Amino acid sequence: MTVRITGTGRSVPEKVLTNADFERMVDTSDEWITEGQALSDFAIPAVEAALEMAGVEGSEIDLVICATVTSDMDFPATSTLIQNAIGAPAAAAFDLSAACTGFVYGLGVANSMIQTGAATKAVVVGGEVLSKIVDYTERSTSVLFGDGAGAVVLEKAGPGQDGHGLLSVALYSDGSLANLISRPGGGSRHPINKAQENGHLGYIQMLGNETFKVAVRSLAEVSRETLEQSGIDPEEVRWFIPHQANLRIINAVGQRLAIPDDRTYVNVERYGNTSAASIPIALDELVRDGKVEEGDVVLMAAFGSGLTWGASVVRW
Repeated sequence: MTVRITGTGRSVPEKVLTNADFERMVDTSDEWITEGQALSDFAIPAVEAALEMAGVEGSEIDLVICATVTSDMDFPATSTLIQNAIGAPAAAAFDLSAACTGFVYGLGVANSMIQTGAATKAVVVGGEVLSKIVDYTERSTSVLFGDGAGAVVLEKAGPGQDGHGLLSVALYSDGSLANLISRPGGGSRHPINKAQENGHLGYIQMLGNETFKVAVRSLAEVSRETLEQSGIDPEEVRWFIPHQANLRIINAVGQRLAIPDDRTYVNVERYGNTSAASIPIALDELVRDGKVEEGDVVLMAAFGSGLTWGASVVRW
């Protein structure tokens, strides 16, 4: 029995920041950063779009997983707000924190729960509002990140659909590298008041050069692993959807996997790094543009804070 993606959806901000905007913002403070939309404002429309594509009512969903590090609030979980908004009163709902790898982790968890009968139809949404935790006076990180959400509906493959769906998922982490990407403030280690007193603690901290090396190696290794588990050669991959961190990492991983540029989907130049949202946003763009056909193999791979990394192979 396999689990299929039957619907996809996305929601992104209307406001677009240009390079000129960033030049004006460095060393300044704009009110829109602290105002504006919350995660659920993106996540709910993305889920609704995925449900519509799947032809599934919200009341049929019995599992909602929201992968994010920028939830509406510490508690309750944003997934419960989504559950209520789509009218799924019987659904289990929880948030999942694996940073940029969150969506792939969510796929793995939902797949396992459906496989074991703990759920029948699930929603997995990856979403972030990183504009709220980026220091716009810091040149090295301010231009990298964006906001948005992407979602999928998962359910058992129907009759005659054997071999279609999620073929493999591999997930990893290494806490010894936790310092490479972090947001120290706001948790129990550095509570909100302390983070406010030391303003930089509340923003994303990243060691870019060290992260690049680990990201390329881990993404290539976990991608090969999932392909081997699925019995698929890289030449058979119709679309490689990597986490949209930056073009250098994407190109380096594609070269290691011998997957050409025309089969590697890139949208980082339009959205920036949207963390857990990047892969489901890209997937929805491909699906709605008619670029994913039945039988196509889609490889999705991500890495993020933790460090975490993972990949999944889907036959459409």
